[in-house]
Amino acid sequence: MAKLYVNAKNKLGKINKEIYGHFSEHLGRCIYEGIYVGENSEIPNVNGMRTDVVEALKKIKVPVLRWPGGCFADEYHWKDGIGPKESRKKMINTHWGGVVEDNSFGTHEFFELVEQLGCEAYINGNVGSGTVQEMSEWVEYMTFDGVSPMADLRAKNGHEKPWKVTYFGVGNENWGCGGNMRPEFYGNEYRRYQTYVRNYKADAPIYKIACGPNVDDYLWTEGVLQTCTDPMGRRARDFMNGLSLHYYTVPGNWGHKGSATEFDEKEYYVTLKKTLYMEKLIKGHGAIMDRYDPEKKIGLIIDEWGIWLDVEPGTNPGFLYQQNSMRDAIIAGINLNLFNKHCDRVKMANIAQMVNVLQSVILTEGEKMVLTPTYYVFDMYKYHQDAQLLESSIDTEEIGLEEKNMVPNLTESVSQAEDGTINITIANLSATDSYPVESILLEKEVTEVSAEILTGKITDYNDFDNEEKVKTAVFNGIVTEGNTLKFTIPACSVLHIAVK
Repeated sequence: MAKLYVNAKNKLGKINKEIYGHFSEHLGRCIYEGIYVGENSEIPNVNGMRTDVVEALKKIKVPVLRWPGGCFADEYHWKDGIGPKESRKKMINTHWGGVVEDNSFGTHEFFELVEQLGCEAYINGNVGSGTVQEMSEWVEYMTFDGVSPMADLRAKNGHEKPWKVTYFGVGNENWGCGGNMRPEFYGNEYRRYQTYVRNYKADAPIYKIACGPNVDDYLWTEGVLQTCTDPMGRRARDFMNGLSLHYYTVPGNWGHKGSATEFDEKEYYVTLKKTLYMEKLIKGHGAIMDRYDPEKKIGLIIDEWGIWLDVEPGTNPGFLYQQNSMRDAIIAGINLNLFNKHCDRVKMANIAQMVNVLQSVILTEGEKMVLTPTYYVFDMYKYHQDAQLLESSIDTEEIGLEEKNMVPNLTESVSQAEDGTINITIANLSATDSYPVESILLEKEVTEVSAEILTGKITDYNDFDNEEKVKTAVFNGIVTEGNTLKFTIPACSVLHIAVK
């Protein structure tokens, strides 16, 4: 029997709600059709935003949304997306599918979406093909409350009062699609550009995020942080609040990533092994950050993560549309547990992406909408948002079909909400085996226990013909004995337990 120990008295730090953030790029059908259908659409909408999608996203309490990219951010010129829609410039989306981008979803539409969701705004600026002036004027347009050319232009376009920009990314993947820069060059460019990301609101300063590494490029992290530390005594934290990290789980290789729905147990465990590499990345980049920022003032911002698979047959390869199975749910559970347990350094994460792209929480087809297994994991884990991480540990054993791809059978994280409720989330990584668990809650008197579970075969998924094949259900299999909980967690499942 696996023992899960929870010390309710030992609080290890705050789990920022932003760890449960999302990412929406002008890519495929994420924005257009997925979120935004236009005011004249027959699909029910409020100011162009799909009502069904917005309501579903509100239920999982989306805390922050990153926009407009991704690679698209470094070819996006924001003035193309303001003013009367009939006069907005059209462009070819050279990164994603070669389709026409008509810019009907721009700055005003994004903030309309943010307002409907009730979340924070994370804007990604253009360093790769943009100018300092362009970025500076965008910040002024969005946030300045006074007399200025950009504030006047915003008012002329129908929004007199400024918006709140909580987070601002200075470039995206500048080591690659954002300009193929070297770390020292980007570090200097970052220092220059961020200077003009002005804090026009003293009581709401913008949280500035520097472009960080691709996967295990530790030289990039070192180079950027070193460049932002100088003989004048200024430290990296004087220039940045966050440093991004991008890592995608790819079961195969970039030429043939693997199918979203047709895979065997061997490929399943390979996928989970690659997903667990995230912890090594957090620790590796975190160790470099500790040297430059021992007080952990700079947050690690994992603003692109998830599984990247081959597109669904018959779809545009540039749209990155893929299905979402119970394997994806396990991947989400693993990553979110890791982010929780490293909340001392990980301050935000944004799954890629919100709708119809990569590891989406929602899929749409015309007026139809489907919630994916990943959606239900976010729904169960929302109780960790802004909660206190508790000390916890669980007994594990190595499982798998190949020695090189063995993984722990269980992962967990535990937090305490403001009302005292302890929320336990556990993922069972085994494709075939269930496990008895005994959870011992130290320094906690148990008065009430409730639980919900998501489980199924590793290849189970929801589609437009069977929308609820995979969904959460009440879990009644917990026996309480004093401060001990006993239960059996089924194979391939994610479990949430609330203890009062």
